[in-house]
Amino acid sequence: MSQTSGLLDEVEGIVQGHRDGHGFVSRDDGAPDIYLPPNEMRAVLHKDRVKVRIVRSDRKGRPEGRVVEILERSKQPIIGRLLQESGVWLVAPEDKRYGQDVLIPKGATSVAKVGQVVVVELMEPPALFGQPVGRIKEVLGEVDDPGMEIEIAVRKFSVPYEFSEACIALARTLPDKVRPQDRLERIDLTDVPLVTIDGEDARDFDDAVYCEPATKGRGRTAIKGWRLLVAIADVSHYVETGSAIDVDAYDRATSVYFPRRVIPMLPEKLSNGLCSLNPEVERLCMVCDMFVTEDGEVNAYQFYPALMWSHARFTYTEVAAILGNTRGPEAIKRKERVGDLLNLHGVYQSLLKSRQKRGAVDFETTETQIVCDENGRIEKIVPRTRNVAHRVIEEAMLAANVCSADYIAQSKHPGLFRVHEGPTPEKKEILQNYLKVTGLGMTISDDPSPGEFQAIAVATKDRPDAQQIHSMLLRSMQQAIYTPANSGHFGLAYGAYTHFTSPIRRYPDLLVHRVIKAILEKSRYQLPVLPTPGEAHAKLARRLEKGLASRVAQPKQAPKKTNAEGMAWLAAGLHCSANERRADEASRDVEAWLKCKYMKEHLGEEYGGVVTAATSFGVFVTLDAMYVEGLVHITELGGEYFRFDEARQELRGERTGTRYAIGTRVRIQVSRVDLDGRKIDFRLLQDGEALLSRAMADKGLGRDVKSRSSKDERSEAVAGVRPLSFKAETRQRSASKAAKTSKSQDKGSASQKKAPRKRR
Repeated sequence: MSQTSGLLDEVEGIVQGHRDGHGFVSRDDGAPDIYLPPNEMRAVLHKDRVKVRIVRSDRKGRPEGRVVEILERSKQPIIGRLLQESGVWLVAPEDKRYGQDVLIPKGATSVAKVGQVVVVELMEPPALFGQPVGRIKEVLGEVDDPGMEIEIAVRKFSVPYEFSEACIALARTLPDKVRPQDRLERIDLTDVPLVTIDGEDARDFDDAVYCEPATKGRGRTAIKGWRLLVAIADVSHYVETGSAIDVDAYDRATSVYFPRRVIPMLPEKLSNGLCSLNPEVERLCMVCDMFVTEDGEVNAYQFYPALMWSHARFTYTEVAAILGNTRGPEAIKRKERVGDLLNLHGVYQSLLKSRQKRGAVDFETTETQIVCDENGRIEKIVPRTRNVAHRVIEEAMLAANVCSADYIAQSKHPGLFRVHEGPTPEKKEILQNYLKVTGLGMTISDDPSPGEFQAIAVATKDRPDAQQIHSMLLRSMQQAIYTPANSGHFGLAYGAYTHFTSPIRRYPDLLVHRVIKAILEKSRYQLPVLPTPGEAHAKLARRLEKGLASRVAQPKQAPKKTNAEGMAWLAAGLHCSANERRADEASRDVEAWLKCKYMKEHLGEEYGGVVTAATSFGVFVTLDAMYVEGLVHITELGGEYFRFDEARQELRGERTGTRYAIGTRVRIQVSRVDLDGRKIDFRLLQDGEALLSRAMADKGLGRDVKSRSSKDERSEAVAGVRPLSFKAETRQRSASKAAKTSKSQDKGSASQKKAPRKRR
């Protein structure tokens, strides 16, 4: 297979559909995507594996392809709403990247009713002149049912949401508390006042901390500092390698967090019970026991299994209040622990010195929290504030993670590192050009260090365009991944870093615990036989290969060969990294759905906001009061031609010179909400127009909004009418094919109805 982009080359890849009808092929060889026009998308679906021939370059210079062979059909079920048009049953996919409705024969509708959300299993793939045909395998309910957005997301992104029967059965056999045999060969720390510090809504507690002043050595060579203990739930004691619980945990790789619901990595008996460091009960833990100097350097550390007793469960808000006023009401309630908290604050200040000395990147970003009512609908969106208590725990966890990475690296035992590499050459060039045109007088070198990024962030924090500059710095960085090949953590400025502190909710942390135990026992941890990474990991694999190739491209340096054990660790890292992305995508999808639902109630209303991204097709604006992002399309910016300046990351009007860049303040009107597409459109209000609009509102006069009300859309859904209907000829072909298919499928429909639901 050729890996060039010349005409008539044939390449393989995965179809990535687009909601506008066209698509792209994400190539296996890592080269730029190949554009597929709408007519080429008729016979394929999103996520199909295909072979395409590059036939031309389109007017935008993109390679355009023609599908010559469908190598493998996607096995992922399609989620959508059941509709009826002219007597024909259809399912309109919730994910608009599928581009085509699925025809449902009369005998394959199960018990679903018009307008309900269903899961469809394909029976016949699409063809050039025919739509895909499927049967309904699961009815999820009405689109407005509480929690429906989560039910859709877990299936849409293939998130495992049910534990296997074997996993549940094994969890039942686990004890309810620590047994005498569990205490063997462990250091007893039950008299050490370890405490947990978490959010108010936390249900599982996987880390506890304790700190006291300490001195290492004697006389003039004595070094003053702190003894810091980070105790982490010993999940590996209960989850044996290759067991049914371990298989399910690996399959999930991470817990997935939604508003008001969590899909846990481990059964509740472990995550909220036996492995949770609940107050005033014995728990098994793995401890990182560190000596931290006054300058924040970890001078010595050791790991050991222990038995602990949490002396208190604190919240971040409570600890921040105590540290802010040691004589306040919160401190009086917890007076026996105030000294310990002050010690934790002391070691935090020392660790902060080390962070600043390393030049670790530290941007102040605003994270939001969605507050829902009992029915799962958004009440409000509020900023998630990070106080001093968050930072105290964060620095303690970072220190423990660094020690675990160092311990694994020094032992030369294979394991998973948390790797965050510097900017790619392409992103580096974009950032350098941007910093140059801003006239800042500062830039990054061709081989930048984290300190260079942090220096720019500090120097610009009080500038009016600080948000724009910090946003560009963040965008230039790559995503962190799990891999056995350690190349450091760029953002945190660590030579080696891994994840040790959250084995209840992250599988890589569980693997790190097992490796550390093996090193302590002077043995070698063997990974279980793990499933081979699938298509979702292809891009990550290519990225790792590229990174390795660039590092060994020096003269006289041959690439290292990877043995079977190394390949197994690489596969585990790819799997955990890909599933981390899957969890993030599912969470973002649910949040986007909730925000769209929320903004439907505010159609036509006006808000102030700030531009958070500029593109060739418009600007994205985040509202001040609601922290919701929407698009102001370029056609809504005014009656002139706007050109996108990539170097400055802004849109500029050619006639007036009006600029819209990150950080620009604007006033908008909510004009349209597309719930299925998870998109919110804003209309830009000019100064005079905003005043007029407010005056009209004061007089009770509304403004026409370019969108139908949610009530209208619900009525149409119940009536079986599609918001975006097909052309007449398409409907006729659909009805004709459906009638033929229905006759051929009627005989088998009864058995299909009785088939048990498959677990995903």
